[in-house]
Amino acid sequence: MKGYVVCVYKSINDENALKDYALKAKIAVEKFKGNFLVRGGKKITTEGDDSPRTVVIEFSSFETAEKFFYSKEYQEAHSILKGKVIRHHQIIEGS
Repeated sequence: MKGYVVCVYKSINDENALKDYALKAKIAVEKFKGNFLVRGGKKITTEGDDSPRTVVIEFSSFETAEKFFYSKEYQEAHSILKGKVIRHHQIIEGS
């Protein structure tokens, strides 16, 4: 089964840090052959709190998505956002 990384942002306090993160994170996504399915874009909040940004990345398997998240490349990108954003981040198995 495929693996998905889903990030729902609650707040973004530094747009420049987010841009720096995105550049580094993209390198890790490409290394693990991930595919961005959702990266921001037009949205309508139909239930719950509004979110400024949502990202969904598809990987070939749950295990690959997990390896991506814990990789040195992604963890370097991830550290850029410390104290700059609040988000809900999950690795999910799906079809």
